[in-house]
Amino acid sequence: MSERLRILITGFGPFPGAPFNPTMPLVKRLSELRRPALDDVEISRHIFHVTTGTVDRELPELIAERRPQALLMFGLAGRTPYLRIETRARNAVTTTFPDADRHVARKGVIVPGAHPMSFGPHMARLLRAARATGIDARPSRDAGSYLCNYLSWRAIEATKTADGPRLAAFIHIPPLPRSGTTLPQGSPRITLEALVDAGEAMLMELVKLTRRARHRSP
Repeated sequence: MSERLRILITGFGPFPGAPFNPTMPLVKRLSELRRPALDDVEISRHIFHVTTGTVDRELPELIAERRPQALLMFGLAGRTPYLRIETRARNAVTTTFPDADRHVARKGVIVPGAHPMSFGPHMARLLRAARATGIDARPSRDAGSYLCNYLSWRAIEATKTADGPRLAAFIHIPPLPRSGTTLPQGSPRITLEALVDAGEAMLMELVKLTRRARHRSP
């Protein structure tokens, strides 16, 4: 058990309607954290181009090359003014909204006949960790039908394989003032610093949970 714990933190690039994606600076900040509790943790980061083809190609490559034991994934929810802790992935793909390459999916499901898949009970722990920083964080059972949900689905699939990560988590963050998107009138602004604080708290909790899962394995 002397091997370093490996955590992969991911975000997304711009997409139609969001010329600036705040997951990019958030992922960068979290991957550069230096804390005593992270001395034995190897943190890497990756930003996905917002297409299903990119996720299908790059997620398996990242898992094979970096061998993360946990995935902490972030996406932008442009119309939500709070942090959304996703608890599951839906078997759904939008057939109306284009991806970053202006392609629109022809089929509305990921796997025909499949039911939604849950991340697991650890998401409740991440929710409590985020709320402890004072941020407005709420659980969500609907990750949408865009790339955030698609990545969630593929990540949960990966946790069920022998060589995949033990845990995965997806967090939807609200837009920042410079993102070019519009929040509902009267909604409080969440700053990047607040997102970093909440992200750090969730990262620390995920590290604890991953250590326990690793020690429980044969």
